[in-house]
Amino acid sequence: MDNLIPTKTIKENGVIAVKNGIKPNSNKLIPIERKPTWLRVKSQNSSKYRELKEIVANKKLHTVCEEAMCPNIQECWSHGTATFMLLGSVCTRACKFCAVDTGNPKGLLDKEEPLKVANSISHMNLKYAVLTSVNRDDLDDGGAKHFADTVKAIKKKAPEVVIEALVPDFLGNEQSIEILLDSKLEVFAQNLETVKRLTKKVRDPRAGYEQTLQVLAYAKKYSPSIITKTSLMLGLGETEEEILESCKDIKQAGVDVLTLGQYMRPTANHLPVERWYSPEEFEYYKRLAFEFGFIEVAAGPMVRSSYRADRIAHLIST
Repeated sequence: MDNLIPTKTIKENGVIAVKNGIKPNSNKLIPIERKPTWLRVKSQNSSKYRELKEIVANKKLHTVCEEAMCPNIQECWSHGTATFMLLGSVCTRACKFCAVDTGNPKGLLDKEEPLKVANSISHMNLKYAVLTSVNRDDLDDGGAKHFADTVKAIKKKAPEVVIEALVPDFLGNEQSIEILLDSKLEVFAQNLETVKRLTKKVRDPRAGYEQTLQVLAYAKKYSPSIITKTSLMLGLGETEEEILESCKDIKQAGVDVLTLGQYMRPTANHLPVERWYSPEEFEYYKRLAFEFGFIEVAAGPMVRSSYRADRIAHLIST
């Protein structure tokens, strides 16, 4: 278990960060939960997956899919979808469910990153690209311009690619949201993560249930044609009533697409799993979510916010 205990680490750019984003705490006294048998991924070693894997290796490209060891990589790559991390690897926040390193990057930015990512996407011949990032509260705009520059670079290199941005909340700054939306991406996502009651327990204090809903609502108001999207993790102690209340709140914010997935504890110091939801239970909540009026819902134990994001491509007007 020693490798699960976070320590300070110095990143390659000199930034000091807390490894895995959280200091040792009493959670480590709670044993790591045994995963149920249904948490297994079927192999989909398709020709498209092998082709992308070879391109990524030969071109020395970097994707969240590989670096985060995502269990859905074969399925997503087989359908021409991949996720890219922007703005570095150190987050300014410390959510209790997330294992990203935490620290203060002090304004450091790779100004070549937008072009690097655009070239990667072009080389991979993707149909759908997801851009995500750490929180960068050290930047005045939260990284919005960097996101926008990346979208524009991709549109220039690979204009046929559909782009989804899974963004930080930008502290609710409407100008930052506008900067990103003006880049003409197709899908805007910001994750609610959990139900209202558990937000303070699960997320960083600078995040907020209402703040995320306001960000999503403003994005839809500013750019009505854009697809908006959010995600909830289940298994943190929420009740059915709370899940449905969140679905209602999300839809009232004008959100189009919802994903529901199982929370899985990344290290011993993170929040324990309170409950494992079966595939049948996820199907149950998927049916209920559709009743709120979402145009697409993805739900399952292994579903993550960018899981098979290409499935919503048909919703985008050309």
